[in-house]
This record gives sequence, structure tokens and C-alpha cells, in this order.
Amino acid sequence: MDGTGTRGSGIAVAHGAFNVVGGLWPLVHLRSFEWVFGPKTDDWLQMTTGGLLVSAGLAQLAAADPQSRAHARRIGLGTALTLLAVDLVYVPKGRIRPTYLLDAAMQTGWIAAWLRTPCPTGAGAAGSGER
Repeated sequence: MDGTGTRGSGIAVAHGAFNVVGGLWPLVHLRSFEWVFGPKTDDWLQMTTGGLLVSAGLAQLAAADPQSRAHARRIGLGTALTLLAVDLVYVPKGRIRPTYLLDAAMQTGWIAAWLRTPCPTGAGAAGSGER
């Protein structure tokens, strides 16, 4: 495995772990999550979002070959862009607490990390493209 493959694997594992932990937090202890990020009117929405983040993170953690790293990259960029957009739209509107700007900073970091890592190429990495 070359340096780019190792780096892509490392980002997939790190981002996957971040998503799993972040997704589990409201599932395991909603009270502390709401203490940091504010009370929610719809607990089911927190549970749904948490479950989706855990699922995305587990898929990223499974990235072992170029094709699965390409999937981990797409999952990582998709989740980070979505969460960043929510943070940047709803903090200024006052719908969510400014502590979500910390999440926005993290999501920006994940986006930058994925964009600095070349897409995996080779047999089986269909749709990943080359840079």
C-alpha cells in the first residue's frame, strides 16, 4: 500500500470513529448531549441523527481496500457537508446553540482532510475518479 492509501485509510478510521462516538452520544446519554448542545423538542430526531452517524461511521471504519476507501470518502464528505450546512444555517437563526460552531469547525476539518487526500484508484474503485 502506498502513502496515499495509508493516509486515506487513516482518515477513514479517524472520521469513522468520530462519527460513531458523536452518533452514540445522544443515544447513550441524551441529557449530557442536550446540556452541551441545548434542549431538543424532538428526541426522536436526535436518536435518528445519532443512528445515522453511527451507521456512517461504521461504514467508514470498514474501509480496507481502495473501493471501500472511495466509499468512506463519499460518506465522509457527505456527512461533513450536511452537518456543516446545518450548523451554519441554524446557529445564526438561533435555532441551535452557538456550541454547534465547534462542530462546524470539526466538519470543516474533515472536509479539508478528505479533499487533501487523493481519491483511491485502481481495480474496483469505480466512480472514485483520478486527480
